[in-house]
Amino acid sequence: MAGLDTAVSTGAKHESDLRRRNVPDTSKVHLDSNRMNDEDVKKARIQSPSFLHVLASWEPIIAPIILTALALFTRLYQIGRSNIVTWDEAHFGKFGSHYLKREFYFDVHPPLGKMLVGLSGYLAGYNGSFEFKSGEKYPEDVNYTFMRAFNAAFGIVCIPLAYYTARELNFRRATVWLISLMVLCENSYATISRFILLDSMLLCFTFTTTMCWARFHRLQRDSFSLEWYAWLCLTGLSIGCVCSVKWVGFFCTALVGLYTIDDLWNKFGDLKMPRAVLAKHLVARVVGLIVIPILVYMFSFYLHFLVLANSGPGDAQMSSLFQANLQGTEVGRDSPLELAIGSRVTLKNMGYGGGLLHSHVQTYPEGSMQQQVTCYHHKDANNDWFIYPNRQEPDYDATADLRFVGDGDVIRLIHGQTGRNLHSHAIPAPITKSHHEVSSYGNITIGDDKDHWKVEVVDDVASRDRSKIRTLTTAFRLRHPVLGCYLRAGNVNLPQWGFKQIETTCTKENKPSDVYTHWNVESHTNERLPPGDPGSYKSPFLKDFIHLNVAMMTSNNALVPDPDKQDDLASKFWQWPILNVGLRMCSWDDSVVKYYLLGNPLVYWGSTAALGGFGLLFLWYLLRWQRGYNDLSNEDIRHIHYSGLYPVIGWVLHYLPFIIMARVTYVHHYYPALYYAILNFGFCVDWVTRKMNPRLSAAVYAFLYVIIVGLFIHFRAIVFGMEGSNQQWTHLRWLPGWKMANAN
Repeated sequence: MAGLDTAVSTGAKHESDLRRRNVPDTSKVHLDSNRMNDEDVKKARIQSPSFLHVLASWEPIIAPIILTALALFTRLYQIGRSNIVTWDEAHFGKFGSHYLKREFYFDVHPPLGKMLVGLSGYLAGYNGSFEFKSGEKYPEDVNYTFMRAFNAAFGIVCIPLAYYTARELNFRRATVWLISLMVLCENSYATISRFILLDSMLLCFTFTTTMCWARFHRLQRDSFSLEWYAWLCLTGLSIGCVCSVKWVGFFCTALVGLYTIDDLWNKFGDLKMPRAVLAKHLVARVVGLIVIPILVYMFSFYLHFLVLANSGPGDAQMSSLFQANLQGTEVGRDSPLELAIGSRVTLKNMGYGGGLLHSHVQTYPEGSMQQQVTCYHHKDANNDWFIYPNRQEPDYDATADLRFVGDGDVIRLIHGQTGRNLHSHAIPAPITKSHHEVSSYGNITIGDDKDHWKVEVVDDVASRDRSKIRTLTTAFRLRHPVLGCYLRAGNVNLPQWGFKQIETTCTKENKPSDVYTHWNVESHTNERLPPGDPGSYKSPFLKDFIHLNVAMMTSNNALVPDPDKQDDLASKFWQWPILNVGLRMCSWDDSVVKYYLLGNPLVYWGSTAALGGFGLLFLWYLLRWQRGYNDLSNEDIRHIHYSGLYPVIGWVLHYLPFIIMARVTYVHHYYPALYYAILNFGFCVDWVTRKMNPRLSAAVYAFLYVIIVGLFIHFRAIVFGMEGSNQQWTHLRWLPGWKMANAN
């Protein structure tokens, strides 16, 4: 259909035409005030077209105000009713505490949403001392009600945003109200907005991105005007924000990206458009929709690093040099600067998301059956290794002269806890079969030349002298002299038998640029060497930014279902559109105020049915067009294209990835996709009723309004909290998967 659309619709003419069709001709109205009493005059004024016109002109202001007032009630009413840490408040409240204490932490989500949680705590007067343990009662000094209300504000804003988005998509007024009511009365949206979570922020920025995109599209005939530039930049700003809350925001980015490609392709086919103008369009979109979002996303990480200046629980995910510059860190503190034989060290993999070289007493279940060697992000004694001479050299003598380790030296690494040698042999690695297995084998006296590793210096940020390995600053590789392979720790996780730690192998490929074969000394102990100050060098922001993002990606990919454990809260992608399942957000004890994540049945089932309905509608007109029928005007085609097809694409982009990905999924992962399904539902209703008898059309809309509001009221207890025995809520359990009652 895009090929039929060589022009670009602003929708402005549509809107004015629609309004004129609804306003009778005032020139044909004649009122004889001399023959009418005061009551008749009053009625005539109320019924006069001028009054209706004024009312219609104020509707875009009055309606959102009313809707926002209703949203304030649905999102804030009794928001502090439950005084316990509910569901993922245990995670995001804790992350907010880290910002208040300025402690560096690690999480799989970008930082913007969690910084806003920290801001809510700061404004609430919270000092960050509460641990946010799941199910624990909030202490009196934590104003959790304010923090929840701060979060709910993002959910409240979604309702007027939905209203204005529907207007920009050129829907009729009744449809605009329908879409707004569906968002307002969507029980799951209301419930999840009432807690200290990221989802209402994610939804808010998804809504702003969609609205800004829709408004920008309507301004296509005013290209390069100040307003056009403003909405282009606001779209880019919204994209940056939604991606900075959760990576799900990249699906929203993809929607705008596809629209931009479509739009520029149409302009490219317009032979009347000068090349300079086409180039100007391209540059404007690159700046507005690529550069601005990237800058916003990177700025959120800049603030993240700036605020979290103290050492914290997430240190090990970052490079050793980054950790050494945190306040209160043990990394590099009083560590001798230069490495010598006999030193006790921890070795940090310099790959993005790399961990510490680690071993433990557990053995491989196959292969050599020898002691496992992995990479591990948490700091413990199993990360310690001693530097020893190779077997062709004299044994280590603590009383002999110091022997420093430098480029080209062949050494042994002996595990501090078990005394075994870091070893490799021609046995396939457990996961990456093309690599050699790395194990811990033998002891100080028992072993062979396969315990040897040759040091190859890659770089040193502190010195050009490669004759000595320096703590933190020297990057080096460890080459196995016998096999010719290099010690490597890629982002591949072992199964449960390896505690899901990072597989460590010996790769046959000699790629000096492969950062996963790069290592540095993170901590260093040697009583014979004086303490140094290796942490005086700064780690570049761009390097830290990339490092953290890859670490986030690696950890996110590792969130796969554990076959040995049953997750009662998890759900499958196919269950979401049909509302087959909900989610218990807290304990189901009688003494607890209970909340249940479940959508409004009409919103879910109606929006899902509309997706199929739009497909049939699209196919119907496509077949008729192929047969030569001209059912649709160019304006109709543009309306279907931008107001119908793009919401469907938005739904697919937000839903399809969860079908493909292997990670564990929950019902709230569907919420951004649901919004685009709601917009598509509005389009389908708008399209089907546009040629109906006005009374019948009004009856259809009235029926939908009543059912949507009625179902929200019927299921209000799952939003505002259920008290007492869960057995009293059996009337809400329409399907077996809705376990708000009779499922202890």
